[in-house]
Amino acid sequence: MHAVVLGAGIIGCATAWRLAQAGVRVTVLERTLPGAEASSAAAGILGAQTENDGPGPLLDLSLASRALWPRFAHDLQASSGIDVQHLAHGVLEVEWQHPEGGDLLPARAAWMQALGLRAELLDAAQVHAMGARVHRLMKRWLWLPDDGQVDPRLVMQALVTALARLHVDIRTNAAVKGLELAQGRVTGVRLAGEVVNADAVVVATGAWTDLLGDLPARRTTVQPLHGQVVLLDCGAPPCLPTLMLRAGLDQAPLVYLVPRADGRVLLGATSDDQGFTKSATVRGLMDLLSQARAMLPELADARVLDHWSGLRPRSGDGLPLLGAHREVEGLIFATGHHRNGILLTPISADVTVNAVLGLRQRVDLTPFLP
Repeated sequence: MHAVVLGAGIIGCATAWRLAQAGVRVTVLERTLPGAEASSAAAGILGAQTENDGPGPLLDLSLASRALWPRFAHDLQASSGIDVQHLAHGVLEVEWQHPEGGDLLPARAAWMQALGLRAELLDAAQVHAMGARVHRLMKRWLWLPDDGQVDPRLVMQALVTALARLHVDIRTNAAVKGLELAQGRVTGVRLAGEVVNADAVVVATGAWTDLLGDLPARRTTVQPLHGQVVLLDCGAPPCLPTLMLRAGLDQAPLVYLVPRADGRVLLGATSDDQGFTKSATVRGLMDLLSQARAMLPELADARVLDHWSGLRPRSGDGLPLLGAHREVEGLIFATGHHRNGILLTPISADVTVNAVLGLRQRVDLTPFLP
């Protein structure tokens, strides 16, 4: 069996890796370079609880994928020799005091606890004991011990290495012109002057999904949403969990601080609708730095190592497109993950492999089918 994966981001490469492990011959077609877009721009927060606002299919999928991450990280290190820095060290949500503030974090804690998820409201003394500063304008703190992080760039390096060891063909600078269809099924992918035949085609093209030619009608659209990230060097590893700002000063956008084990701290992320333009903006960078300094004043003396931007693949209804197309046999989707691409990588790879091989799914894909 030959499967063609369109897109060499983290989800496309993870799917190709799992397919190759299952004995499928795989070709990956990438318009630029592996991991060059959203995968390398992501912070890597595994925020199954942090990134959800209540019960629903996305929460269920997120929790299922978070549970798969320890085994996924272990298998990937065994296949590549690269430690992807999977850390289940929790996320601390912070709520600022502001005139229009309500009871956001207690309400979030309540629905999580009702579902049996670990979530604890902390007081200032408990937060201080964790190593986090208590700013005078901080109102509440919510501790989510089961969320965590990985380093997406290490994950991409590990996946590319693992694919090379399995002799998977990754073709870069491969501009897909459209699909080859015959009698209700996909038979290949059309490039400039060439057709790559396939028994199955996996669409893992992220923000560029709707630009592919010949795609059949789908449940919803996938559009780019711009985000900026700043990387700081704090000199020594901060004794902190990941910090997530839930309600900013003057209703500023949500901000997060992700401490890496080597002393770096990643600040993210802005959220702007500006098409496929990826340029960083002064306003976005200033927002990130000012909010981060308010949360952790010692960051004022940190060195700025880098900053970058990327395009999240935002689906029109907020849910990723996962699974086999209802009308075109052999056409599988794994795209539209928006803010949760890294978190949902293990489950997305698993369900996509099952769809390609015609195996029974272990999760209900009904809300996510393309």
